[in-house]
Amino acid sequence: MKPLKEKVSITLDSDIVEKIKVLAENDDRSFSQYINKVLKDYINELKDIQE
Repeated sequence: MKPLKEKVSITLDSDIVEKIKVLAENDDRSFSQYINKVLKDYINELKDIQE
């Protein structure tokens, strides 16, 4: 079963949005999928550091 998703609304700087759009396109992901991946990777790195 897929993990449940939740809609959220955030405000980002315009330059960040443009960079994420390019990175997401290069990774063949949607904007939302790319942000989700980046956040998961970051959280996993933090978890590894704290252990």
